[in-house]
Amino acid sequence: MAASVLTLIAADAKADAQAWADDAAHALDRLGAKLGAADWLAARRAVDIPFDELDPDQAEAAVRTALKLGFDGPPVDALAQPAADRRKRLLLSDMEATAIANEMLVEIAKFAGIEKQIAEITRRTMNGELDFATTLRERVALLRGKSTTLLDQAARRIRITAGAKAMVATMRKHGALTLLVSGGFTVFADPVARQIGFDQAFANRLVIENGIIAGVAEPILTRDSKLATLTKTAAERGLKLADTLAIGDGDNDLPMIGAAGLGIAFHSHPNVAPRARHRIDHADLTAALFAQGYHQDEIVGG
Repeated sequence: MAASVLTLIAADAKADAQAWADDAAHALDRLGAKLGAADWLAARRAVDIPFDELDPDQAEAAVRTALKLGFDGPPVDALAQPAADRRKRLLLSDMEATAIANEMLVEIAKFAGIEKQIAEITRRTMNGELDFATTLRERVALLRGKSTTLLDQAARRIRITAGAKAMVATMRKHGALTLLVSGGFTVFADPVARQIGFDQAFANRLVIENGIIAGVAEPILTRDSKLATLTKTAAERGLKLADTLAIGDGDNDLPMIGAAGLGIAFHSHPNVAPRARHRIDHADLTAALFAQGYHQDEIVGG
């Protein structure tokens, strides 16, 4: 077996990734990599290109440059990594803008009439420009005194990200523990976790008094809390960090993304994606399965 593998994943099944696969192989060959036979994980959409004699980080960088990959590039993603032990046994996933398409504080703010103000603070926070815990307190303070009916209205707008259920169900079928770890709120995270199928959910708790939003409970679940959940759970399960997968979109996800064996910035913010070892800019969450070497016929509900 080759020591490393490059996985190319097109944004959807309508795309034909063959030309991108050929260009990627040429880019690796030019650097002196010894290539193995391509393995199509999903016809025309996802392919593994095994290789030796080239560092995976250099291989991924070379392919990203050759294919001009990025937010504004062609609708294909590339990840290179060691070929051994690709299938992870612990998943930590962010919730907002990852497992679901929404930012829930922004959704609440729409009904409270302060969407623009909260949306801008949220954008800057997730982009790493502002401190998460500080701005969470500030954003919740703007909602203080509002009725919890806003939470019910916002919950009805939740949209599950394409591929989320397949990612969780497939990994659970193959023995992985799956955790939803969110800087958002339990009032949303708990039902979302049940709907998608996560084993457990961790999130912040809103303080509710007589049907009114009163604040957020301390301590706040932060970027450090997400990392601690990853390392603690791995230790409790007897797993190496190499056996873990972490995926998220925001600056507060970067520590767990950096520590995990496979860490992915998913459709992330401009200041976040370049700081993550791997990134998915175009494909849905089934990309996390292809990155682990799952074939299409192994994906639950896929």
